[in-house]
Amino acid sequence: MSEAEVLFETRSATGLITLNRPKALNALTWDMARAMKAQLDRWASDMSVRTVIVRGAGERAFCAGGDIRALYDSGKAGTPYALDFYRDEYVLDAAIRHFPKPYVALIHGIDMGGGVGISVNGSHRVADESMVFAMPETGIGLFPDVGGSYFLPRLPGQTGMYLALTGARLKTADALYAGVATHFVPRARWDELVSRLTGGTPPDAALAGLAENVPSTFLHDHRAIIDRVFAKDSVEQILDALDAEHTDWARDTAKIIRTKSPTSLKVAFRQLREGAKRDFNDCMRMEYRMVHRIVTGHDFYEGVRATIIDKDGTPKWSPPDLAGVSEAAINAYFAPLDRELPL
Repeated sequence: MSEAEVLFETRSATGLITLNRPKALNALTWDMARAMKAQLDRWASDMSVRTVIVRGAGERAFCAGGDIRALYDSGKAGTPYALDFYRDEYVLDAAIRHFPKPYVALIHGIDMGGGVGISVNGSHRVADESMVFAMPETGIGLFPDVGGSYFLPRLPGQTGMYLALTGARLKTADALYAGVATHFVPRARWDELVSRLTGGTPPDAALAGLAENVPSTFLHDHRAIIDRVFAKDSVEQILDALDAEHTDWARDTAKIIRTKSPTSLKVAFRQLREGAKRDFNDCMRMEYRMVHRIVTGHDFYEGVRATIIDKDGTPKWSPPDLAGVSEAAINAYFAPLDRELPL
């Protein structure tokens, strides 16, 4: 028999979750999301479990996101898998956000998309030296979901808008600066951290003496321009402001944004502005509305085709530019559903 995609263990005072698809970079499947939610429900009421730890198997990734190819195939075939997956993934993300006990994500390597949902929504996000964070969804015709509506607008200044529109990757130091990670503990000391937690030591006390300070690099140096430019009132204004800067960084950033799905850019911009005013559950309901429209649209399938299937890197977005994306079209992404996310 093949080994389970996600492993659960009760080890003394902790519940230990191991994402167990290392060859697939621990990409999240529907079965994994449902199994994790069910186990978290059990541990929430188990008085012997004081802390939950989640980690990824293998050396390359904590979790690289959802299983995009399966979602693509489902949407193309018109099966319910894609929306079933998103529903239960979002319900899991909400359960993590509201979990009544400390939830400690040990993040190494790639942490993107759906992996962010099962890490950033927890109380403690412990990064090692190899962490790489990103929300690259606008590049595949999607939007930064799994709670991105809530946590991205609450990052320092306009950092969240910058990350949402560009899909920029943050290494450990900048993930700490942004608040995506809460602590840095070198990988060599993770066993000691787990030992403290399983012994019943609360996470804050367990991290004392293990967590190390890491000075920020890129974000610290670019905060002023990010805050100035990405505070503008539309994607078009952001691009105009970048063009007016006449620096290599601004030029490169504008070029990156212009490769993304125009629809996704406008959807993500609206999403973050709306999310800044909403509580977490309301943000998740909003994202569920949005993803319903994504799976019946064009750009998600074209983005996945160009990035994952054909790998030609030349998606044909529709509409092909920002000018062609009407306000009415964006409004439709946020319209209520007959059956809202069951939170």
